[in-house]
Amino acid sequence: RSDIKKQYKQLWVSNLKLSDAGIYTCEYGSRKVHTSLHIFKLTISLDGHFLQNEVPELILMQNSSSPLPDVSITLFDSNNNRITPELQNKSRQKYIVNLKKLEAMDSGTWVCQVHSDSPLINQNISFVMKVLGFQNPDLERKYATVDSTIILSWRLNSQKIKWKEGFTGQLNWKQEENANTHELLDFNITAQGQLHETKKSSNLLFEIPERKSESTIEVKLSKVHFNHSGQYKCHLEYQGRRAQSKIELVVMKVSANLAGPLSRGDNTTLTCQVSGPLPPNAYLSWERVNGTKMDIKNSKQHEVKLEVNVHAAGLWSCHLIEDSDRKISLQYHVEEAPVWINYVITGASAGGSLLAFALGCLCIISGRSWQQRRQRAKRMAQARQYLLENKTCQCKQ
Repeated sequence: RSDIKKQYKQLWVSNLKLSDAGIYTCEYGSRKVHTSLHIFKLTISLDGHFLQNEVPELILMQNSSSPLPDVSITLFDSNNNRITPELQNKSRQKYIVNLKKLEAMDSGTWVCQVHSDSPLINQNISFVMKVLGFQNPDLERKYATVDSTIILSWRLNSQKIKWKEGFTGQLNWKQEENANTHELLDFNITAQGQLHETKKSSNLLFEIPERKSESTIEVKLSKVHFNHSGQYKCHLEYQGRRAQSKIELVVMKVSANLAGPLSRGDNTTLTCQVSGPLPPNAYLSWERVNGTKMDIKNSKQHEVKLEVNVHAAGLWSCHLIEDSDRKISLQYHVEEAPVWINYVITGASAGGSLLAFALGCLCIISGRSWQQRRQRAKRMAQARQYLLENKTCQCKQ
């Protein structure tokens, strides 16, 4: 491991070890030169290959022939941001520090800066960390309306960081927190970066888009149903460790309690509903297009259903607003019944009233006629009875 360059009066030592620390003496004739070699060794847990949200551990060790100094440690991440590590163990020979939870963007070259005032030491030790994960946030919320089309995507950073080992993953869906989990697909990415997907059986109808990046997991819902809402969780697995990213899909629908055109004098109730729950900074709002402020109705916090009473035809829009930003909108057109229908309804109403009046009169007349016939028949029966009682019999002589 060592080589002497006589022409340069140099000693080359490769693959340094902590045990190589000490005092090295160079003799040239009657002259002697002493050099003290102080050695630091930095070890990164998991060989520098992490999944997002994992916490790496760094071990710094030192050795010297002189008394070991008390050193300070400062870290700079791949974006040259200063990181204050959490010191777990400290002895002058061994320092153990933990970093923060890693994100996918933390991949790259880091620097460990070692400093001592006595003896004066300023040593920068570079090391590489690769963090496999998603370029999506850990939790993302997406919105869709019924019958619309939406693509849910998870972008892996394996190609970006030149990850050279294979790993697997899976995409699951469940409608509610405590509902059953449905496996949508599983996938694996080879060491060469090739993506292989297998669609699993599920009650959810979806497609896997053909044109996409090799490091992107996507599902396409061509016609969103209200019950397609819920949590879509994509997770990857490497050497028994897991990382995940979730997309929460919120679906909106609108309806009316009376279908069809609205006749004059009638009213209907429009209902806007989301699959929810909504975050505290989100709410629903009904608004009549080209209407006034009186035609706006907002939901209360955490409400997932909003109703509005409509007395006239017009176009109404329901908005889902989050932090003053309209995420999705869905319209409902309340149609006005044609004029002839109103006339027919009015005529039918008036005709019905006249018919009822005529029937009433007919019933009265018929009742009186029937009563008169009854009284006449009663008088005739009384007359016959009288004749029978006063009848005489004449005999022949």
